[in-house]
Amino acid sequence: MTVLVTGGAGYIGSHMVLELLEAGEKVVVLDNLSTGFRWAVPASVPLVVGDFGDEDLVTETLARYDVESIVHFAAKIVVPDSVTDPLGYYLNNTAKARTLIECAVDSGVRNFIFSSTAAVYGDPQHNPVMEDEPLKPLSPYGRSKLMVEWMLQDAANAHDLHYAVLRYFNVAGADPKGRAGQSTAQATHLIKVAVQAALGHRPGMELFGTDYATPDGSCVRDYIQVSDLAAAHMDALRYLRAGGENITCNCGYAHGYSVLEVIDVVKKVSGVDFPVKISGRRAGDPAAIVAGNDKIKSVLGWTPKYDDLEQIVRQALHWEQHLHRMGTANSARIAPAKIAPAKIA
Repeated sequence: MTVLVTGGAGYIGSHMVLELLEAGEKVVVLDNLSTGFRWAVPASVPLVVGDFGDEDLVTETLARYDVESIVHFAAKIVVPDSVTDPLGYYLNNTAKARTLIECAVDSGVRNFIFSSTAAVYGDPQHNPVMEDEPLKPLSPYGRSKLMVEWMLQDAANAHDLHYAVLRYFNVAGADPKGRAGQSTAQATHLIKVAVQAALGHRPGMELFGTDYATPDGSCVRDYIQVSDLAAAHMDALRYLRAGGENITCNCGYAHGYSVLEVIDVVKKVSGVDFPVKISGRRAGDPAAIVAGNDKIKSVLGWTPKYDDLEQIVRQALHWEQHLHRMGTANSARIAPAKIAPAKIA
């Protein structure tokens, strides 16, 4: 039996492929390579280049590789882009996910693990935020993911399909063995952008808002190391295979860092005092959002290994240097990143 990883040539998906291989699993990757990289998929893993919304291709792939479980990462993830292109996000993240779920049901796939997001909470009333917090997404991105959560719930009620929904907070870092990392040159992840600024691949960076009700005025987020996140998916897969009930869990460390704290750590680790332009806050960015993680620890048995911001930054820095040597990153200087400090994975 095989595990299908959609988006397995991308950032988080490539780490999941490594996690599955280390567990002795058979894996197949489906990725259209729009933001992923062919070289990120190990040579031993079949790569099907195509769209997860292509019903014929998905059905053929599920049958050909005898797929028992799907881990679904493929999605558009940039919150500001979803505001300007909501229909594109609903098509890619929601409508195509419906096709994937239907193919899974029709093909007898037993287990479905879905990459959701803390963006479904919007501006939470409580921190750490628990899974039963009211769901009030602020962006089409968050709503597109929440709709898939609802579809999975309804499909599981009607069919022999079992699911785990994992709501990510801010994903960061790279594989500790140096095999994978965040490789998209124009990615908007805070640590990725700050590391690029430290290495001179950007002339600097920009953040929005230092007047929030937080200790230093900048937004506070929970940063989860990407290999710890992949391990959470592996725990979810084992749980479902053992007959566990359908489940929704937060993925985070239950504590946060402010944007200014993250920038200070990047400067410390890199030894570079790169310029940071402070701009006004952007509408819709919550002041703080931190994961409550009691459920994922107690039910799935998840035990994080890399909960250390300096270690996470060092991993990201080393990976960015590796990309530059490989020539896969854009070595030309690019405009300062206009990212929101409240970027939610």
